[in-house]
Amino acid sequence: MDETNRRGVPSVIVDAPLDGRRRVTIDGRNAGVAVEPDEVVEMMRRAGVPEDRIALDDPQRVEWHGGGPDVWLDAPPR
Repeated sequence: MDETNRRGVPSVIVDAPLDGRRRVTIDGRNAGVAVEPDEVVEMMRRAGVPEDRIALDDPQRVEWHGGGPDVWLDAPPR
């Protein structure tokens, strides 16, 4: 299922933090779990999002639940 929006930008959803982790969904597919913003960026790159379309603070590009890109809880040790 392709959930790319009308502007050709993939649908990126970052769920609310849980134990320092945030689940990331790109175009309706589970992209993984991030513990910091850089990991969200890397997931977007791996999903093929062009570099000029990666903007974590742009609500047209990333939908944040439970706080924006500056809201992260302390993650447990890996």
